[in-house]
Amino acid sequence: MCKECLSAPEPGTAEHFCTLCNTPFANRFPLDEHGVCAACRSGLRGFDSAASFGAYEGTLRTLIHLFKYAGMKPLVKPLGRYLERAIPVDSGFDIVVPVPLHWRKRWKRGFNQAELLAREVAGRRGFQMVRALRRVKASDAQAGLSKTARRSNVQGAFQVRQSPTLAGQRVLLVDDVMTTGATAGACARALKRAGAKSVALLTLARADRKWGP
Repeated sequence: MCKECLSAPEPGTAEHFCTLCNTPFANRFPLDEHGVCAACRSGLRGFDSAASFGAYEGTLRTLIHLFKYAGMKPLVKPLGRYLERAIPVDSGFDIVVPVPLHWRKRWKRGFNQAELLAREVAGRRGFQMVRALRRVKASDAQAGLSKTARRSNVQGAFQVRQSPTLAGQRVLLVDDVMTTGATAGACARALKRAGAKSVALLTLARADRKWGP
């Protein structure tokens, strides 16, 4: 892999972002005086905050595809460095939890990309990586669905495993890409029902089909 391919991607051109979920907006009107969007104000997100290294485009998108679909697992090292750089400086966490794949998809792909990334970040920061969630429903692909349909599609798809103790834990939830946050929100709600104190989402990239109004 050439050095140029491993360089940081160019930042996005949006000027307004939700201070909690980091959703980009074309103007500031959807945000309240604290910079929080309507979805976060209403609790639809499920997680408490979200951070991404970059936009799901260009070099970063290529690297994620090579890692995720072409099986280039050694890319987990540079991608893990990117993820670590996206963690807010003043944040504190107790455990790192990967977004799980349904067993059929994991068997077909051979690995869960979110778990490899979570393990890399946990090792770098000295956190414990816990496979606290399992996906119990093989839902339809999220691509092409509306935000409402995405939330409905993953409803009841995730359950907490019996072994981990989540009571009072500050969870760093890791995935490769965030689009609407429906999948991460479903995971966060399951973790909070099991007693997690807070859930922060960390992804390599943020993919937006279009900016907010």
